[in-house]
Amino acid sequence: MHRRVFFFALVFAFCFQSDALHPAGAGQEWNRFRGPNGTGVATAANLPVEFGPGNNVVWKTPLPPGHSSPVLTPTRIFLTAHTKEQDKEKYRLLVVCVDRRSGKTLWQREVPRVHEGRLQNVNGPASPSPVTDGANAYVFFQEFGMMAFDADGNEKWRLPMGPFNIFYGFGASPILVDEKLILPVDQDLGSHLIAIDKNTGKTQWKVARPGVISGYSTPTIYQPKTGPKQVMIPESFQLSAYSVEDGKRIWWVRGLPCEMKSVASYDNEYLYINGWGFPQNQPGRHVPTVTFEEGRKRYDKDNDGLVAKEEISGSDAMDKMLGPNYGFDAFDLDRNGKLNADEWQVFRSMMAAENGLLAIRLGGQGDVTDSAVRWRYQRPVPQVPSTLLYQGILYMVNDSGILISFDPATGNVLKQGRLQGAIDKYFASPVGADGKVWLCSQDGTVSVVAAKGEWETLAVNRLDDEVFATPAIADGRIYVRTRSMLYCFGK
Repeated sequence: MHRRVFFFALVFAFCFQSDALHPAGAGQEWNRFRGPNGTGVATAANLPVEFGPGNNVVWKTPLPPGHSSPVLTPTRIFLTAHTKEQDKEKYRLLVVCVDRRSGKTLWQREVPRVHEGRLQNVNGPASPSPVTDGANAYVFFQEFGMMAFDADGNEKWRLPMGPFNIFYGFGASPILVDEKLILPVDQDLGSHLIAIDKNTGKTQWKVARPGVISGYSTPTIYQPKTGPKQVMIPESFQLSAYSVEDGKRIWWVRGLPCEMKSVASYDNEYLYINGWGFPQNQPGRHVPTVTFEEGRKRYDKDNDGLVAKEEISGSDAMDKMLGPNYGFDAFDLDRNGKLNADEWQVFRSMMAAENGLLAIRLGGQGDVTDSAVRWRYQRPVPQVPSTLLYQGILYMVNDSGILISFDPATGNVLKQGRLQGAIDKYFASPVGADGKVWLCSQDGTVSVVAAKGEWETLAVNRLDDEVFATPAIADGRIYVRTRSMLYCFGK
């Protein structure tokens, strides 16, 4: 790495403490999930286009498994992980620190497991990414809570949290702003937003968010022209902005699906957020529903005033959505095998929601839905990956490797096509730097495309291992975490 130590000493605090909205991410390190304020954008140059296990490798380091993404300080890389045992009673939770120059593992610390977390589909026990202030690592595990470690691996504090009731398991990562660690806890019962003093581990404020169910999105920070900073969170059926100072909800926009997973992209005036719930949330495919009273008359065979999973039978669209082999568990918020009136209303709201990509004007007071939505794109959007706004173009990758570029001002599609040789599922979000966009598929194929509306593929690189983590970029290096390895690629 080519780095001027004295320069970093002078601007250290600014680089790592400032999380104000900045579209380019200039002057900031990759210190949180998806880089500077979640943009996925770096100012690095001279990055490799072609790379792989034996090509343009600066170093590679074996790692225990985990889906968290690497975060960087000037000298270190922090990640979370777990041991390989598949038995839920045996695996251990780990924090790993790697030397950024050499790739050597400097230390590894175990975090206690005090809860058994719900993990569904491909989610794992080490999915939330750490955040760093440039020296310390702050980590969160759904089976323990929050912990802080200094650069040498010494524990600074711990804050047990949970247990959590999240349908697929925890996905959101903590962020750091104004000496506060902020984490959205979006769960099926008891959702809240919490701010923790980064120096002491003490809770500064905690606000309830009624009506919010399981969600997996990491927030971004918005600094209005006047007034305090705000935390923007894609949450159930809406995007909301909360005050960093006290957690008060300031403005919101309705129209999102039920369970959000992506992080917002943004410029100085608008943000762009994509969400997907069910295939039945596509326009023209919505399932008609009935009131809870009508549902009770139809299904409640034992007359206990509830609708049980085993009571549902039939062949129409609503029966299938409620059936035990499809959506019932997603609607059963308390996991007791029966739906009450509140859970039935969540089911109806889920069915009425719409998938899509929205452009939303930043700021306001209260419900600004009618005035804030600039445009909507309602053809299929990805389940997990976020969009990338880079050099005036908005990019989105769907499963099967379909890459779409948009004009962010109008929502018009500039180009849509398959990433040849990279037809697979995508969990990692695209990242941009050096006039290029990097896209990692689940099977470890990394496509590099030229960053322009009429994008073109420059290279397709194969890592021969699964990738769920979003890459990190800094100083002419790309850091890619696979299932078993952390790679540092550079020319």
